Amino acid sequence: MVHNPLVSIVVPAHNAEVTLARALDCLLDQEIMDWEAIVVDDASTDATAAIVAGYVERDARFRTLSSCAHSAAGARNSGISTARGRWLMFLDADDWVDASFLAKMLAALEAAPDAVAAYCGSRRVMPDGELTPSSITTEVAIQPFETRRCAICSHALLVDRKAIVGLGGFDVSLRTCEDWDLWQRLARLGKRWVMVDEPLALYRTSPNSLTRNSTQMLADAEIVIARGFSADPRVDHPASAHANGAIEADGRTASEALAWFALWNAASDCGSGRRSISPQPLRALPAGRKWARDIAKVAFDGLMVGSLSVPAQLAASWDRFGGSLTELITELGKVWDDPVAGRRVQYQLEEMLLDFDDLAAPRRLARTLGIRVDIRNPTSIELPEGIDQIYAYLMMDGQIEAVVQFGVLGKVTRRHWIELIRNFVPPERLIHSAARLARRSPVHAPQQGAGADKSNMFAAEALLSIAGRRSDRDSHFGKLARLAAEARGLVRSSAEATEPLASPRRASAADGHDNDRTSFWNRRFAIEDPWNYGSSYEQEKYERQLEILPAGPIGRALELACAEGHFTRKLAPRVGHLTATDISAVAIGRARARCSDQPNVEFGVLDFCADTLPGEMDLIVCSEVLYYLDDLAELRRIAKKIVEALAPGGSFINAHAFVLRDNVERTGFDWNTFGAQTISETLAGTEGLVLDQSIQTELYRIDRFRRLSPDDVATEPMVDQVPIRARLEIGVARNIVWGGARALRRDVARSERRQRIPVLMYHSVSDEGPAALARFRLTPAAFHSQMSWLRANGFHAIRSEQLEWFIANRQPFVGRPVLITFDDGFQNFADHAWPILRANDLTAEVFLVTDLVGESALWDADSGPPTQLMDAGTVRRLAAEGAFFGSHLATHRAIDGLSSSDLASELLRSRMFIERWTGRLTTAFAAPFSVTDRRLGRLARECGYRIGFGGRHGPADLDCDPIDLPRIEIRGDRSLDDFVARVEAVLG
Repeated sequence: MVHNPLVSIVVPAHNAEVTLARALDCLLDQEIMDWEAIVVDDASTDATAAIVAGYVERDARFRTLSSCAHSAAGARNSGISTARGRWLMFLDADDWVDASFLAKMLAALEAAPDAVAAYCGSRRVMPDGELTPSSITTEVAIQPFETRRCAICSHALLVDRKAIVGLGGFDVSLRTCEDWDLWQRLARLGKRWVMVDEPLALYRTSPNSLTRNSTQMLADAEIVIARGFSADPRVDHPASAHANGAIEADGRTASEALAWFALWNAASDCGSGRRSISPQPLRALPAGRKWARDIAKVAFDGLMVGSLSVPAQLAASWDRFGGSLTELITELGKVWDDPVAGRRVQYQLEEMLLDFDDLAAPRRLARTLGIRVDIRNPTSIELPEGIDQIYAYLMMDGQIEAVVQFGVLGKVTRRHWIELIRNFVPPERLIHSAARLARRSPVHAPQQGAGADKSNMFAAEALLSIAGRRSDRDSHFGKLARLAAEARGLVRSSAEATEPLASPRRASAADGHDNDRTSFWNRRFAIEDPWNYGSSYEQEKYERQLEILPAGPIGRALELACAEGHFTRKLAPRVGHLTATDISAVAIGRARARCSDQPNVEFGVLDFCADTLPGEMDLIVCSEVLYYLDDLAELRRIAKKIVEALAPGGSFINAHAFVLRDNVERTGFDWNTFGAQTISETLAGTEGLVLDQSIQTELYRIDRFRRLSPDDVATEPMVDQVPIRARLEIGVARNIVWGGARALRRDVARSERRQRIPVLMYHSVSDEGPAALARFRLTPAAFHSQMSWLRANGFHAIRSEQLEWFIANRQPFVGRPVLITFDDGFQNFADHAWPILRANDLTAEVFLVTDLVGESALWDADSGPPTQLMDAGTVRRLAAEGAFFGSHLATHRAIDGLSSSDLASELLRSRMFIERWTGRLTTAFAAPFSVTDRRLGRLARECGYRIGFGGRHGPADLDCDPIDLPRIEIRGDRSLDDFVARVEAVLG
């Protein structure tokens, strides 16, 4: 009985005498013994047949077949026809696998009984024996139907034999891509593929490999891709998802798939010194910034195969293929009609090349210079033409101390290198270098603070003193200074006028005490009308105090804390004689002038806490001031004084706001005082006083108490609940927490310290906008809910400068800070977001696109009508009201495609315009599209920024680099619960 092995290995061989033994030996090395090898001699004219005969004679598991197919596909099919194993493996005569290949692949298949195939990673072997890094396409395990390329080399797969036989084997009409074609058909069955994440397959790359024949590869790939995007009659029972091939959706089309394959071949041709492919087939490649790195990776891979080089050898071979490769990428930018996108790919590709290089010699690429720099003796570097980026190893004693990559505009001077060394090399490593230099040149170190790192300062100053600090015009800093001068000139020539910022109009109520009460109140009245007494809210409160006056004539009345006489003027006609008093002589002077036509009013300076009150009053009024008493004991003492100053039967009227300190569960003002509830309870508990009437709103209550006469009997008070109809001014609204609070700011400030905070990233707040941008747009209602939640949970807003201070000083964050940021500077921020923020006593930092201020978001034009941006006047107004502004650069172009000169120009220009509009230093930026590269941070610092937000996501903590801070994107398509979960996750 013939034994059917577990695995059949088909080995096509044509004139393979040089490599065949290595391929067959790897089978003998397998840990699994249950296999057969079918070596198909495909019309060889060398010693291939004799080599095969030797293995057949030595081991019965080897069998041989003769073929005249003259193609790998035909030879493999011959082997398949005689195979007996459950699983098939296809091993070309110049490749090999690891000794554990069969064991690990079969183990994976045994663990997944429903799988039709297992695949592993692979490595290419170059002619010099060097190996490329491991390559494996992890997504194949999720979706094996691949239409863009052949993701798995032929011998990295172990596949069900019956499935391959049922699919008809390899297509012999294809000279290349035949494995890709078969894998596509296999994937259409919809069965599971399992991945073994190890590079078990070794794939030899040679000058004569068919994969380097781009013309043939493209012709065959076009056939395979066309089949992939249509029904395939060769597959009898495809899964429904793949019955009609790949779906042309989300930009994935047959022409795009072919363009990706053409790109790989074009890069391969560049590597081999040929340029046989026109850039036109590449037109369908996606030009979007998110694809740049993928395009660079595909070009990098093609370049390796074409040049027969491993990654570490590529940069050194730039002179051989760099010109044609740069030309290819430039042409790609032209067919896209987007040279910036082409430059982005160029930067990405050059970075990849240098990431693998040892920089044993300088590497001059198209835009990047790769060099080693001796930390002990850095020298000036003239910038070759076209170079605007440097990739450097900072070296000491033959060791790499740091890798730096930075944008550069001109000559890199010795001073420039020394500053880089200060930033990137640990201080302890600099001590020795500084000592050496100090022996050659005297160093005068500056005075240092007690907390300074003296070793670092000494090393840095030693280096800088020797280097000198002056930059010539052609140096990087010299050219940067010229760009700054150009930006200043542009700002000065702008027609936009500069206006001084308005001072804050008023102080907030009840925010503190002063040891000298008189001085405290005189300072409050330094600005006339400090509480906006004429507002509709205050006026409505005055009218309700008049409504609660006792019936009948009122002879003598006393007003305590009359302020500037606004209520005094309303009260005077309702009483016989009114004594109006205030602790502030400044306020009394204004009150006297306001009521000069009221003959029954007498004014006087009086401190009701310390001075004796006039007695036998029929009415005493004292509103909005009892919050300022030191404590409840003083409140009880004042209540007794008021009772004593009232005539029997006289009334005491007071109006005070509800404060969260009294009752955190109801709407109230977030002041650090007691409020209306405590005041009312204290007065009600004062002997001789009884509550007659109360008018209560959600925000305040107005009470009328009566001093009992000897024979009086207290009656049930009349309580009226009334709505607030007046509009709330922002100075009032921002102190209110509606519905109560779950945590108070002052309480968490005392009890909570944390290492990280949420930095929230918003874009647009509007009810309307393109559907494609819904992710970036919150409705005003949703934004209001989020800000109300932050306010009710004790959060306070900070600025990016404050965040930088905490990080720089390693100080834990106090309480619950949140940094709220808005990208782009849409007009709807001013219309919707800013009023909501102010009403919740929060602020935000808005990053402006300065060249487009007052215009619209043209970068979103493909998604629908562009959204209007704020103009400079709006920016100025909001800055005066407490909003903060930073740079979103000048044009909203992604920075990874900008030249270093353009990037520096945008950083400088945008900063200077914002400073002109706001009157404040601008120190923060946010990268457009959250796209950064390795140049941005340092160049931004050189342009005057200290804080930056790029593409990192998550909370900001004390270990963050302030120039590359993360943020949490708040999406418009998520719920309030999702927002709460994200913020609470940061709190821990």
